Amino acid sequence: MSAVPSRRAVLGLYSSTLRTAKSFSSYNFRNYFVRRTRDVFRNIQTEQDPSRVQSMYQEAVKDLAVLRRSAIVNQLYGGWRLAVEDPAKPVLQRGDD
Repeated sequence: MSAVPSRRAVLGLYSSTLRTAKSFSSYNFRNYFVRRTRDVFRNIQTEQDPSRVQSMYQEAVKDLAVLRRSAIVNQLYGGWRLAVEDPAKPVLQRGDD
């Protein structure tokens, strides 16, 4: 069985996951994954059982790989910007291209 991840390893994984979550071009996906990342790592932070922390950490590593692939696809095929994203800029309507 592998050792419990260090605080530095968990924080590094958290920052990588948060950075990847913020790279989504879609507003809804971006906000969802940022919220989800914070929730997952809060749960890891409060967990007391070392074996459970290890399994949660390993699951987060797998999730990061999936999140990175999903972010790339979302950047390639991202849709229109929503009005809530940047209120200073006008939103393009379909046909205004």
